[in-house]
Amino acid sequence: MIDDVRKDAEQRMAKSVHGLHEELKKIRAGRAHPGLLDQVHVNYYGVDTPLRQLANVSAEDARTLLVAPFDKAAVAAIDKAIRESDLGLNPATAGMIIRVPLPALTEQRRKDLIRVVRSEGEACRVAIRNVRRDANGSLKEMEKEKLISADDETRGQAEIQKLTDRFVAEVEALLAAKEADLLDV
Repeated sequence: MIDDVRKDAEQRMAKSVHGLHEELKKIRAGRAHPGLLDQVHVNYYGVDTPLRQLANVSAEDARTLLVAPFDKAAVAAIDKAIRESDLGLNPATAGMIIRVPLPALTEQRRKDLIRVVRSEGEACRVAIRNVRRDANGSLKEMEKEKLISADDETRGQAEIQKLTDRFVAEVEALLAAKEADLLDV
């Protein structure tokens, strides 16, 4: 029973950290990364379609993304979708190829992005602590219903705390790496 609670808590904490990792990938650090355009959706024949399904996205160099549509008819729609996304990008179309130059980040923009990264990290830490609270509540409930002993509850809570500490350390490592990446000129 205690193992079930611990495994459930571990899975939920891992999902929180994975979610943070995915969110941090969306925050660009000045270098071209194909994942930057993952959230762009294109209106393709009246259907909102992810860009990845309509084109190959690759990094041409450190500051330029290359978008190669599979269908020539989609070039204008992809160009429009990238322009209208909240990424602040200005693509240039050359035949079947769309080049997306990434502007250099200003110092103020870097600080703003670091603020965003820290707030995402804090939201993840809160989610992890909420999972810990739920798991500890489940253990208390089991002890109250005499399904486990008080010693088992204490041991279980100690295990949950170790899990919490481990996942919070992972969050801190992710945040430190992203901040260093943002500050790297």
